[in-house]
Amino acid sequence: MKSENYLKEVLVTKEEIQAICERMGKEITRDFKDKEERIIVLGLLKGCQPFMSDLLKFCDLTLEIDYMDVSSYEGGTESTGEIKILSDMKSPVKGKHVIIVEDIVDSGRTIKKVQDLLEFREAKSITIATLIDKPSGRTVELVPEYIGTEVPPAFIIGYGLDYDELYRNLDCIGIPKDELIKESNE
Repeated sequence: MKSENYLKEVLVTKEEIQAICERMGKEITRDFKDKEERIIVLGLLKGCQPFMSDLLKFCDLTLEIDYMDVSSYEGGTESTGEIKILSDMKSPVKGKHVIIVEDIVDSGRTIKKVQDLLEFREAKSITIATLIDKPSGRTVELVPEYIGTEVPPAFIIGYGLDYDELYRNLDCIGIPKDELIKESNE
């Protein structure tokens, strides 16, 4: 997909994304290399997929991978505020380190709900790695340990981020053209 067909402004280029993945992968490796307990990388579907795949290439660690499908958007451009766990992870987390990988942390409600659930399940530690941080949208107190980059308060798509389940396969991240949102709402 050619980004110029869908984006009115590119905020994070594919080259910047790869540099972020390399930097964050090295930071995670440094911080977890001496841990004796098992490390689970928990991807929050579907948006995490491209980022998590590229990020893990730079993590020089023995890792277990698992997923949760958690939703709060239901096709719109703003969170509904209602968090739904559509599919839970398979691995038990008790006594293990969990690194949550997310495409974007905006309001923080989704991540906070997952974090609370993992604490209840007695994970040894819970760490958040996000490609995109949008602190201007935060409604809960939360600061990810690993942040790729911050973006302004705008609706964005690409590289895992979607609008109505579309545009996840763009190789960069940006603000969609107005007609994309209008066409989907008609």
